[in-house]
Amino acid sequence: MATDTGDVCVIGGGVIGLTAAVALAEDGHRVRVLSRDAAGGTTSAVAGGLCWPYRIRPYEQAVRWAVRSFHVLAGLARNPEETGARMVTGTMAQAPATAGRPEGTDDGLASWYDAVPGLRPARPDELPEGCASGWRARTPLVDMPTHLHYLEGRLAAAGGDVERYEVTSLEAAGRAADVVVNCSGLGARDLVPDPDVHPVQGQLVIVANPGIEEWSVTAAPGATETTYALPQPYGLVLGGTAQEHAWSREPDPAVAEAIVARCARHFPELARARILAHRVGLRPARSAVRLVAERLPGGARCVHNYGHGGAGVTVAWGCADEVVHLVREALDAGWGGTGPGRLAAPRCPWRAGVSGPPRERSRAPAPGPARPR
Repeated sequence: MATDTGDVCVIGGGVIGLTAAVALAEDGHRVRVLSRDAAGGTTSAVAGGLCWPYRIRPYEQAVRWAVRSFHVLAGLARNPEETGARMVTGTMAQAPATAGRPEGTDDGLASWYDAVPGLRPARPDELPEGCASGWRARTPLVDMPTHLHYLEGRLAAAGGDVERYEVTSLEAAGRAADVVVNCSGLGARDLVPDPDVHPVQGQLVIVANPGIEEWSVTAAPGATETTYALPQPYGLVLGGTAQEHAWSREPDPAVAEAIVARCARHFPELARARILAHRVGLRPARSAVRLVAERLPGGARCVHNYGHGGAGVTVAWGCADEVVHLVREALDAGWGGTGPGRLAAPRCPWRAGVSGPPRERSRAPAPGPARPR
């Protein structure tokens, strides 16, 4: 427990921000999350939800965060209807092997493979057609809309809350809290500002599941396309794409058709599957995750926690642990804003440089049209 529990303002209501907020609130801090969008409108809500390091650097830290998150999510999987987390067996295919381990997109993840319980080389009969090698593992697979709802409820139970505001100034947010935790994802490009942050567009297709119970991913090193099928309670998630610096959130019909065709080559029954929905998300990519503390003008401490690419839910709990540590250090060292108790009153952060007018408080993400029934 921190010596001074302190007021903490978390910017960003996706899985990274909400998980950090839960960890901070349960550590005894007074926490408020400010988010432009309801959780159901964030990139996290449209993610496939597989716990596996993907498009994230640096590898050494990412694996450490991912291993921590793996164990937390495995525990949450004991209550999947509430938490959205399930343990599901699947295959990571078509990665060439070096010294008994995959390379390419997975190069540098040796400790991840060591940490995943029961991971083993896939037998030929377990691989999709045309794939020469791969790995079998039982990993967390997370229904993201349900998981975000769970995190908001858990935050509320710990005394925190979520309000919908668009923060336009870290310095202004620092005047309203002892510590600011910046989990703004792609928004960090303008908020910090940090030009190293950029989108990697991903498109998915949700289809009625014809009976596929295991997850399957086929990836090639550096590819802009992958082939995967992720069984979720609301349907089978088919993917996917990874288009660097693409900003559009509109589904491309031709891309969707190509996704289904690729998946149908591995699972022929998918060629006739009924399409339920299309999703497009912008992964908040960066050359390396930024998880550091710095002092803002005016004296407030800011902990940056952004740039997680396609691995948000995979590393969220591990990163949250580091955020808690950094916030404790800031408060114990006496780094803070202009005085204590500022989150309690007044409840109008837009007056301190947060754009407005204020929008409604949000405690649970609405599934919206992106979550088919």
